[in-house]
Amino acid sequence: MRGIWQAATILFFGTAMAVAADQPPEFEWQPLKVTRSIFTRDLGMLDSERDEYATNLSDHAISRIAADKASPAALADARRMLGLALNLSPRNKRALVAGFQLAKGVLPEASDGAYSPQAFARLLHARAGLLEKQDGDENRLLARMFIELAAGMDPKNEDAVYASEVRRLDHGELDWSAVTNPKTQKP
Repeated sequence: MRGIWQAATILFFGTAMAVAADQPPEFEWQPLKVTRSIFTRDLGMLDSERDEYATNLSDHAISRIAADKASPAALADARRMLGLALNLSPRNKRALVAGFQLAKGVLPEASDGAYSPQAFARLLHARAGLLEKQDGDENRLLARMFIELAAGMDPKNEDAVYASEVRRLDHGELDWSAVTNPKTQKP
């Protein structure tokens, strides 16, 4: 009889631990409220290109959160990516849905995305180079954001890491608050 109780106790606690392990981690997410993009029509990107980058940034943000089980570092990186995505394309479906789900405490479903982190980092770095060749503060700002994201996505990409570090040394830390903590404005 005693053996049955021990077996039942072990089975109960084993089941409880398995259920607890399957539950998503609890995290806090302050909603991103982008009512007016920091980028205007002067940005050197077409609307379709902005939307495509926003979708890919959102996919990578969600993948990072899922891979790191909503760690504070993953949430901070995702906040930058989703904030930038919403500033590139304020009505981007993937970014809006992910932001809503995160605000409700739900982990969005990770998708394979169109690019691996290494390929997307190379694409961001290359696009940043093209933006830097164009005039305008918006192009330079987005180029710097793309370069910093590329270096973070693929620390083995020496070109992106070098470009990010040189800009940090020359201009200081990049202030992401314009995309991560947007001021509420009427459009």
